[in-house]
Amino acid sequence: MANETGLDNLNKELAGVIPQPQPQQRAAKKAPVRRKAVSKKNKPIIEKARRKMAVARARLMPGIPRITLNSFDIRTLKPAELREMVLEPVNISSLTKDIADKSDISINVYGGGASGQAQAARSALAKAIAKAASSDVIKKMYMEYDRTLLVDDVRQVEPKKFKGPKARARFQKSYR
Repeated sequence: MANETGLDNLNKELAGVIPQPQPQQRAAKKAPVRRKAVSKKNKPIIEKARRKMAVARARLMPGIPRITLNSFDIRTLKPAELREMVLEPVNISSLTKDIADKSDISINVYGGGASGQAQAARSALAKAIAKAASSDVIKKMYMEYDRTLLVDDVRQVEPKKFKGPKARARFQKSYR
């Protein structure tokens, strides 16, 4: 009996020193969060393009007139030949320049090399501009100028096989 009262006293002292966890109260059910309705005017246009091993995604939104490539300004892209290649869909006509001047365009590219990435970014940018246009005039213009602006070029390097230095070539045969 003396032990039980001693344990009870110890438990009471510890209860005063160490905070005991309180039973959790059930949270009231919250109403589901409603998304803001995005008007068709402010809805982003997202397009994807591929070239060799590179994949590019372009997002076109109305707003500040700028073009970014992997979060860098397009004007900082070096060499200049690749920059001109990426900007080719914008510089084709005054209609495409007007669309680009009224919109914020961001392009993300990954995979492949520099040339493949530039060609994929070019194609994604052209697809986004063509989709932003209200008519098919720009689409027809792009198809006449260069079909690969709107249609992805799916060709890739053929992998090397054994018994040869390249994909199709075979090692030279020697009899001696």
